[in-house]
Amino acid sequence: MIYFDHNATTPIDERVLQAMLPFFSKFYGNPSGLYKLARLSRSAIDTAREQVAQLVNARPEQVVFTSGGTEANNLALKGRGAKSKILISAFEHPSVIQSVDAQSISVNEQGYIDQQALSLIKGSFDLASFMLVNNETGVIQDVASLAAFMQQRGALVHTDAVQAAGKIAVDFQALGVDLMSLSSHKMYGPKGVGALITSVEHIQTPILTGGGQESSVRAGTENVPAIVGFGKAAELAYSELEQRRQHCLQLRTYLEKQLLCLAGVSVFAQESNRVANTVQFGVHNCVGEMLLMQLDKAGVAVSSGSACASGEQSVSHVLAAMGVEESLAKSAIRVSLGQENTQQEIDCFVLKLKQIL
Repeated sequence: MIYFDHNATTPIDERVLQAMLPFFSKFYGNPSGLYKLARLSRSAIDTAREQVAQLVNARPEQVVFTSGGTEANNLALKGRGAKSKILISAFEHPSVIQSVDAQSISVNEQGYIDQQALSLIKGSFDLASFMLVNNETGVIQDVASLAAFMQQRGALVHTDAVQAAGKIAVDFQALGVDLMSLSSHKMYGPKGVGALITSVEHIQTPILTGGGQESSVRAGTENVPAIVGFGKAAELAYSELEQRRQHCLQLRTYLEKQLLCLAGVSVFAQESNRVANTVQFGVHNCVGEMLLMQLDKAGVAVSSGSACASGEQSVSHVLAAMGVEESLAKSAIRVSLGQENTQQEIDCFVLKLKQIL
């Protein structure tokens, strides 16, 4: 199988797995305990907290471990309280869009938040949430300038950096945001663990209560093996960032050249600043879901830019927000590359795509 869906999830790195294994068996203590076995688990969590903090240039005490990016997003937005006034962009992840009642700001056809429209918004906000890297198009937002603008208006700023960490250099302090969401399984770590980077005073209403874990903002016994794996994945992502980026950029450039030679193919946000591993394209007079299934039968795993709900195909909200014509948006396919992919796999994919088209 050719796996081209790394924005959905990544295979766990063998080095990450090896770091986790002892905490499934030998070191099984509850980290809240006081005896040595428990202290070993607590020490492992502390080490992982430092590793994750290093990846995004934050302080270890700002790392709140969660069950993943979805929980981190929910905690960031709901943690401000039910009466908070929140501003988001039109192409945020569903875990942001559906978690709170928020006002939405438009985006342009290049996939960037419309800063002119932002400047015209009236009133004040308690919190703004802007995705750092879009999960479909791979477009990188200028979150630093957005954060500065919103903070001048008295708002806290959250960024969903799930698709950014491990692909580009992410600097929590330089971005100037107050809250940031991360996920382990997007960077060759285990599923079921993520983090919210923030100062605990920004979480006024925890979602999970009943324990003092994670500075009392996220109750529940910590998933030690997963947290250890997240820490190791973050350490590797930090040390291998440029190597991984260059590898994916070479493959993406090679792929796009071949795609643009095919009749009817359009690459979305082609001229925008994107992460190195992501290509989303549409094919005129094709249906994305059908194309995806045919590629799956041919042994290629990719993602469709549209979703299937109740048997009726709908257009990706990201592409709709960008103003992509509906029939082209319904044909969308996303290829997201990883560190184990090769040029030979690109050649094989393009050949199979030509045969289908």
